[in-house]
Amino acid sequence: MITIAVDCMGGDHGPQVTLPACGRFLDQHPDVQLILVGLPESVSSFHHARATVVTASEVVTMDDPLEVALRRKKDSSMRVAIAQVKDGKAQAVVSAGNTGALMAISRYLLKTLDGIDRPAIAAQIPNAKGGGTTVLDMGANVDCSAEHLLQFAVMGSALVSALEGDQSPSVGLLNIGEEAIKGNEVIKKAGELLRIAAKSGDLNFYGNVEGNDIFKGTSDIVVCDGFVGNVALKASEGLAKMIVDFLKVEFSRSIFTKLSAIVAYPVISSLKKRMDHRRYNGGALLGLRGLVFKSHGSADELAFGYALGRAYDAARNDLLERVRVRIAHAAPLLSPGSGAVAPEAVLQS
Repeated sequence: MITIAVDCMGGDHGPQVTLPACGRFLDQHPDVQLILVGLPESVSSFHHARATVVTASEVVTMDDPLEVALRRKKDSSMRVAIAQVKDGKAQAVVSAGNTGALMAISRYLLKTLDGIDRPAIAAQIPNAKGGGTTVLDMGANVDCSAEHLLQFAVMGSALVSALEGDQSPSVGLLNIGEEAIKGNEVIKKAGELLRIAAKSGDLNFYGNVEGNDIFKGTSDIVVCDGFVGNVALKASEGLAKMIVDFLKVEFSRSIFTKLSAIVAYPVISSLKKRMDHRRYNGGALLGLRGLVFKSHGSADELAFGYALGRAYDAARNDLLERVRVRIAHAAPLLSPGSGAVAPEAVLQS
């Protein structure tokens, strides 16, 4: 049985979304047990043979400062849920709550793996090939060194290998051009480290990629700092919504466009599904001594279910051990303890 702890109070909608999603997920996965954490009045009424309710007395809100979430709200649903992983009661935890708080509390309780200075958020962005490009970091680290970007590449490779079944996923370094001479000094040095790592068999380095390559699916993984990654994520979400809204308006203008919409419905439906970010919900917080997954704060029931699915797949495919093995193999290049400071979470959704 795979056991997943769920912070039922997190996100914009809280138990209204998380509990129905958990109920549906349990019905679809007979080999899963859930530990549901939340306020007594919100979660105690949920009943399922494979669900255990654990109560908490506090909730981390979306606008709580990190100090409040980490130091003052010690009985929050988020912290209690993460503690289930720390105590070995669950193999993974899922929360749609405040991203900065989730990162800070997870790092405080679970600690980072040996050889990793900074955890990173890895999530997928839909691409033209019908799948998703895994991008990291998505917002945990505003400023990164070249060594950090190498660490992200190693961890991202383990993630894609575990969840997608590709034992040698390609890694692209996000840059302003494909040429090795382009980019700032950090990017140039990161490129050198990635090329060395490729020669030593630690990863499959494709080379530099540009922003449009994320959507083309040029490489399986794209590494960048958290500032750039978060901008790319929000831009892709905005673009997808704009296209879908545009099609709705255009095909409702007249009887002729409505008839055209009927004829084109299969194509439109396929496009909408391919661009639906809910299908890619669930970012992994990589580099910790436990599996932590972040759902989008505004996730609906369908999207939260996908986040649970990502956590389930990670636990079932032993992602944590795969990350450990890849880090150990690449240890001489990773420069652990290179003077890194605690991560600054720029996501608050």
